[in-house]
Amino acid sequence: MAGSNLMNKVWNFFGIEQDEDYEEDEELENYEEEYEQEEEEEDRKLFGRKNKVINMPQANQVKMIISQPTTFEQSEEICQYLKERKSCIVNLEYVNKDVARRVVDFISGGVYALNGHIQKISNSIFLIAPANYDISNEMGREEVKSKLSVSWLK
Repeated sequence: MAGSNLMNKVWNFFGIEQDEDYEEDEELENYEEEYEQEEEEEDRKLFGRKNKVINMPQANQVKMIISQPTTFEQSEEICQYLKERKSCIVNLEYVNKDVARRVVDFISGGVYALNGHIQKISNSIFLIAPANYDISNEMGREEVKSKLSVSWLK
């Protein structure tokens, strides 16, 4: 604004009339200055400081638990990991087939109740993840079978 007063004096000294466009530019500059001041005041109210840079929260370290239950009673511990929002790989290779089925049934109920995810990795290995995880499989087993014409794989 002080610069515009100086310019007015210079123009008047030389006897030149101001152009209307110049006055519009001056009004635009005034409006921009007022808008910037309002933004600064809002930032001070929200953040208590003039600085517009804020720190982003650090992501928590993700923990993956590998579990090899040997009895049905250990399936409750796996569901507890799910409640704590920890993902878990369950290896049932060394468990009786009937016990493994009961463990998978129990864990599947916990996954359903907690809106989690369960993914079969192999015949006896499962990935269990809480609701905040997203499990994506690039290529499902059925897609592999349809793309390959190997008779022994089917």
